[in-house]
Amino acid sequence: MSAGDDAALAQLYDRWSRPVFSLVLRLVRDGDDAEDVVEEAFWQVWRQASRYDGSRGEVGTWLLTIARTRALDRLRSRRRLREEPLTPVSLDDSGAGGATSAADDPSVRAEASERRTIVAQALQTLPREQREVLELAYFAGLSQAEIADRTGQPLGTVKTRTRLAAQKLRDCLATYRNEGEGRS
Repeated sequence: MSAGDDAALAQLYDRWSRPVFSLVLRLVRDGDDAEDVVEEAFWQVWRQASRYDGSRGEVGTWLLTIARTRALDRLRSRRRLREEPLTPVSLDDSGAGGATSAADDPSVRAEASERRTIVAQALQTLPREQREVLELAYFAGLSQAEIADRTGQPLGTVKTRTRLAAQKLRDCLATYRNEGEGRS
């Protein structure tokens, strides 16, 4: 790869994309973000291939470390975006400038409730086996290996079900996301 061999990158990707995706998904807990982070990690590996030193560790360790770092960066970035600036608190009782949180806004609560309903309905469209692995991963916080142990399914089956379920949800929810973009 350090010589610019695309085939070497393809081999590395074929070998490591699934473990990298699993790690990143466990950290960022969002399929779209996980895909972005995996792409960023492999892009960084491609650009920095000449920096790899085999005496310091295995390629997989190097790659997973880069992916983990990119995932943590993504989480920090999301956290910064969610943080709301402090609203100045007025000392008078006029109510102007008083601090109210988004959670107190009925429209925000209604929108969040609607979003939860939409996601729950989308989950119900999945086959039971796919829904089960997603629920264990997202709501119980289990790794794919832990899901395989709990369900008695081979790890490859769990990974396939997770990937298929995430793709089906992404496709199903894209319709709602696109409808939401049309509103203002």
